[in-house]
Amino acid sequence: MQVLAAIVAGGLIGHFAPETGVALKPLGDAFIKLVKMIIAPVIFLTIVTGIAGMRDLGSVGRVAGKAFAYFLFFSTVALIIGLIVANVVQPGAGMNIDPATLATGEVDDYARKAKDQTLTAFLMGIIPETVAGAFVSGNLLQVLFIAISFGIALAMVGEATQPLIRILESLAAGFFKLVAIFMRAAPIGAFGAFAFTIGKYGIGSIANLAALVATFYFTSLLFVLVVLGGVARASGFSILTLISYLKAELLLVLGTSSSESALPSLMEKMERAGCPKPIVGLVVPTGYSFNLDGTNIYMTLAALFIAQATGIELSWGEQLLLLGVAMLSSKGAAGVTGAGFITLAATLTIVPSVPIAGMALILGIDRFMSECRALTNFIGNAVATIVVSRWEGAIDEAAFAAVFAERRFGPQIAVPGPEADSD
Repeated sequence: MQVLAAIVAGGLIGHFAPETGVALKPLGDAFIKLVKMIIAPVIFLTIVTGIAGMRDLGSVGRVAGKAFAYFLFFSTVALIIGLIVANVVQPGAGMNIDPATLATGEVDDYARKAKDQTLTAFLMGIIPETVAGAFVSGNLLQVLFIAISFGIALAMVGEATQPLIRILESLAAGFFKLVAIFMRAAPIGAFGAFAFTIGKYGIGSIANLAALVATFYFTSLLFVLVVLGGVARASGFSILTLISYLKAELLLVLGTSSSESALPSLMEKMERAGCPKPIVGLVVPTGYSFNLDGTNIYMTLAALFIAQATGIELSWGEQLLLLGVAMLSSKGAAGVTGAGFITLAATLTIVPSVPIAGMALILGIDRFMSECRALTNFIGNAVATIVVSRWEGAIDEAAFAAVFAERRFGPQIAVPGPEADSD
């Protein structure tokens, strides 16, 4: 409720006092920096302690294989859905814009960044220069690489590492308590970030491109409720119940336009819902780089919008080429700030049919679409964590049922006692 009230208040200030709204940007930036500061150690400690406590090391590779199969399949589905909706709705049709008339200064900056995001460079970038360097840069995939390697090494050494594992578990408990402390500032961060968004770009800035924004939000909602909803039902839970369970985190993502701001809370809640720590530690961080459903929908939808707006007819062969390139480039730009827009730039530089200058059309409204991208990505990773845990047969069914029953039927009456959970 505090975050929701903060979003409303921030929106009002941004609308009626735009200069004040823009000036409040440091509040949102500071909160996101607080959370990003602890993401790397939280991921490292969760994965190391989880893997080190596993007796069957083969299960690590098995879980990773299942997770990547899931990511690849549903990322492709998201791209295809964006392609289909863009062809059916055609949000850019009739605009008849000459790309030569567009100001492309900022777009050129994104295009230059995109040139560095090749798949080879991305794969090489997973290996850090030094162990400490991964934590200093905050590169999640590098931290993940170190954590998995170190966790396996501790498990192979065996009993002698138990004192160290107990220390790491204590450190993890401390960092998760730090997460809880920082989350008290979530309303302030959401207030500042949303006031800036409305103050800087204004609600009126989406009026001319309302068709694209509405189409993107509709497509994302369709994907969450129908595709992810079907996956959830097949895995024994309701997507609406999951959304209710994560509503506080989703409001935080909405307010800050960043799914990273709720990453530590997502990991904690997935564990509380009965998903094993090693699976949570593997699936959630990798999902933040490889399972970007919202970003993938945005890529094909935005690319076809630009083509339609500039009067370019794409054949089915060219659209399939666009789909294939987007599938690769979405991995090459993983973990980069502004990844959605950079990934789109990387895709269009390879597909010559669509003018990259057309990205200037959507630059002004990208901030509004980034909120929907972040929400869809966040829900997609929550679903993926539960599904992979189900595939492994590793969910704590009692914890899972307790969490989801509480959201569906209201809080359960419990007899107070010394072991009662006061959370």
